[in-house]
Amino acid sequence: MEATKALSKNKGIVRENRKWLCMPYGVFLVLFIIVPILLIFYYAFTKADGTFTLDNFTSVFEGDSSATTFKVIGQSLGVAALTTVICIIIAYPIAYILANSKWNKNVVLVYLFLLPMWINFVIRTVATKQLLIFMGLDPAMHPWVCSIIGMVYNYLPFAILPLYNTMLKLDKNQIEAAADLGASPFQVFVKTIVPMTIPGIVSAATMTFMPTMSSYVITDALSGRTIKLIGGQIEHQFLHSQLNVGSVYAIIMLALIGLSVVFENFFSEKKKGGR
Repeated sequence: MEATKALSKNKGIVRENRKWLCMPYGVFLVLFIIVPILLIFYYAFTKADGTFTLDNFTSVFEGDSSATTFKVIGQSLGVAALTTVICIIIAYPIAYILANSKWNKNVVLVYLFLLPMWINFVIRTVATKQLLIFMGLDPAMHPWVCSIIGMVYNYLPFAILPLYNTMLKLDKNQIEAAADLGASPFQVFVKTIVPMTIPGIVSAATMTFMPTMSSYVITDALSGRTIKLIGGQIEHQFLHSQLNVGSVYAIIMLALIGLSVVFENFFSEKKKGGR
């Protein structure tokens, strides 16, 4: 009995000590996530002298600035949506091949597709620009095409990974049963494989859409700054000491990202409920 009490006491001590292991993450969360977000909201709702105001929002959505604001938001959503669609179209067959042991006998091919992620983001972008120029695609002449190619190249691994992880868990018995019951390969793919991979598709779309919408280095380098995304607008305002207006754009970006997360959760819950 005493041994059992001692054992329970030791387990309690261990659990208490484990809580302290979360402290570094908690400190990081407060300093680099919560505090910056609070500062953004502070600057967005205050003047230069620190008094409360809503003029920062009206300056963004009224007059000549409103056209710029909606143009930036539209370009950000358009580039992000188009990049996401292209990435999923390319990533889906790649992930299926990588997850199928019949065609991929080892994980070497997986690492080959993930290898670009190990290279610095800026270096990849500069190299992409030089490659496009070598191929005859001058960013100054084809800013949209070059920007989308650069986006797809940089964010394609973010679409492959969730799809690959989902396809590794496909129920092979269900696929074989569909084929045995007379379904054609196309019907097996559309009615069996695709529904089982919808969670991976939603995850891949989210992981591609959110960083693409806020990215601006690629469009700046591959479009000659003719395509301005919301991330670039925030950088422009902050570099010109317009912290208040820049914070408003940051809140807009947070809202758009939040809506995409809500959409993903809604879609995931709807999928679970339909099972």
